[in-house]
Amino acid sequence: MMRQAGRYLPEYREVRAKAGGFLKLCFTPELAAEVTLQPVRRFGFDAAILFSDILVVPHALGRSVRFEAGEGPRLDPLNRVEDIVALPRQADAKVFAPVYETLRLVKRELDPKVTLLGFCGAPWTVATYMIAGEGTSDQAPARLLAYREPNAFAMLVDVLVDACVDYLSAQLEAGADAVQLFDTWAGILPPHEFSRWSIEPTRRIVAGVRARIPNAKIIGFPRGAGALLPDYVQRTGVDAVSIDWATEPRLIRERVQSRVAVQGNLDPLALIAGGDALDRAVDEVLASYGQGRLIFNLGHGIQPETPIAHVEQMLRRVREGRA
Repeated sequence: MMRQAGRYLPEYREVRAKAGGFLKLCFTPELAAEVTLQPVRRFGFDAAILFSDILVVPHALGRSVRFEAGEGPRLDPLNRVEDIVALPRQADAKVFAPVYETLRLVKRELDPKVTLLGFCGAPWTVATYMIAGEGTSDQAPARLLAYREPNAFAMLVDVLVDACVDYLSAQLEAGADAVQLFDTWAGILPPHEFSRWSIEPTRRIVAGVRARIPNAKIIGFPRGAGALLPDYVQRTGVDAVSIDWATEPRLIRERVQSRVAVQGNLDPLALIAGGDALDRAVDEVLASYGQGRLIFNLGHGIQPETPIAHVEQMLRRVREGRA
């Protein structure tokens, strides 16, 4: 599940308290490896997902990143052209080193049958946080900057594309079997801007990683892309695409799943609801996509208030449905 290592698990909360802070947890390999493995031990998942965060990339570019309890991430806003021009052209590889060590530790502990997934944030989504200094409801600061100063915004995207290529390639070299590119805020872009700021950077990242690792397996997640998903799949070259719970099934079956595997797309709120509603939601995902290449997953991250019993119920229903 997306965010499968997280606050809904008591064992995670214990390790987080021991670490003393979210970024400290991300950059302490022994602890990050432990929380990566916890949900696999508890639930028997088919894949382990690296415990980290999409904002380690701006951190490696010298931006201040902090996580405040109850408020989410905070960065120093990157909202002036001169600040973008002054940004380092290359991320500091030393910042990423603990992440690669986490992957090596997890790989040694995992059953060979369990897939290890790495990830990073896509340039558009990471840029939205860097420019605003936080997440906003419509990411207007980044959208306005992209309209008003497209050359400066393109410069920022270029830096992030190069950082993503380096970071994902090294994750694969450290033991990840596949990597995922999260473009959480892609769905707020109109079609032309979606092409420019989501599709094209992703295409460049996929090409850049495969130039170093020819058989690299890459999953894309342009959340909220909807009818633009077929174009995204065709132009980026991803091996699989994650879909959110609002996506129209027929479109996906006919124009996306016919080309690549799909991952998703259970509504995280159905997982919180549990009971018959959860069973129906699981069955609907399997009925919609189970005849094709499907990685059953949530349509976005698991919520902290999700009961553990509901996760167990979901897994039973999925495995019964696929038996």
